[in-house]
Amino acid sequence: RIVLPDNGRQWKGWEQVSTLYSRNGIRTAKYTWFTFLPQNLLGQFHRLGNLYFFFLVVLNWFPQVEVFHREITMLPLVVVLLASMIKDAIEEYRKYQYDKTINFTKTRVYDK
Repeated sequence: RIVLPDNGRQWKGWEQVSTLYSRNGIRTAKYTWFTFLPQNLLGQFHRLGNLYFFFLVVLNWFPQVEVFHREITMLPLVVVLLASMIKDAIEEYRKYQYDKTINFTKTRVYDK
């Protein structure tokens, strides 16, 4: 870390030094565009109810154990997963919008 004194002489090298470090921004969102689907599915299948319905779907693909049609057995799991994904996507978008407004607000820096 490089600390520059505020005596006016060091401001020439400030832009070069500041490019080496990341921005000072807030990020509360859990997902990115690329990680939303895999991380959300992993989080969904950590719930016992979703694992139970997934087990029923897999079990129903075997003809010896098939009770209902395969599509009917998949329907509750797909509906629950889609509803949870839509809810999580809306929450993440709201977090992103809030982070963006916080990161672009003007602040006051008090200096001696």
